[in-house]
Amino acid sequence: MATAFRPRRPFFAHSPFRREERDAVIALWQRCELTRPWNDPVRDIERKLSEDPALLLIGADELDRPIASAMVGYDGHRGWLYYLAVDTQWRGRGYGRALVERAETLLIERGCPKLMLMVRQGQPSLERYYHQLGFSDSETVTLGKRLIRDE
Repeated sequence: MATAFRPRRPFFAHSPFRREERDAVIALWQRCELTRPWNDPVRDIERKLSEDPALLLIGADELDRPIASAMVGYDGHRGWLYYLAVDTQWRGRGYGRALVERAETLLIERGCPKLMLMVRQGQPSLERYYHQLGFSDSETVTLGKRLIRDE
């Protein structure tokens, strides 16, 4: 008698990234239009894994396929949320919110006082979504300087 398939993770549980998920996670990011030509997602994953792999969160479907992700950073002063993605067919079910809440819990455990994120200009629906999650516009301008050019 065949046994029922049991995924490693319960339906949409949060767990650290597994290396064999890399291509599926990058494909998710591409479908969600999070990647940019000047950023190499493979290098972004490797950098995260070398720094704090527990803060690269993956949500899986009932077949254990990655359907959501969040890369969380913490520099000792602020937490940052990157690559928050939920595959389009799974949106509207609270999975993004669940990942943000998990990220907040992990950051609080590390003593982080504030979580930040950046939204590219021209995405009012995404801004509204983050406002609904409790984020607000801050009185800052984010400036950036590229130190390494991924090629």
